[in-house]
Amino acid sequence: MDLLVTYDVDTTTPDGTRRLRKVAKICEGHGIRVQKSVFEIVCTDTQRVTLEHQISQVIDDTLDSIRIYQLPGNALDQVHHLGTGIHPTHRHDHIL
Repeated sequence: MDLLVTYDVDTTTPDGTRRLRKVAKICEGHGIRVQKSVFEIVCTDTQRVTLEHQISQVIDDTLDSIRIYQLPGNALDQVHHLGTGIHPTHRHDHIL
C-alpha cells in the first residue's frame, strides 16, 4: 500500500525536540522523506501496523499530530512534482 505520512511535533521543549527526531527516524526506516515533515511510504499491512505502533510509543498525543493517508494503489508512481526536491523511486531497493 502507498502511504503519505505527515507530522507536526511540538518542539517548544527539549523533550519535544527529542520526540521530533525519533518520529523522523522511525519514518526514515519505513519510507522516503520528500519534505521536512512528510514521508512517502510503500508498505504492507503488517509494516503499517508496526509503523503506527512505533510512532504511538514516541509521541505525546496531547501535543503532537501524526496524519497517515492511505493512497490508492500505486499512487506514488504518479506524483506530479514542481520545484526543488527529490524524485524518489519507491519500488526499488534503497540503501539506508
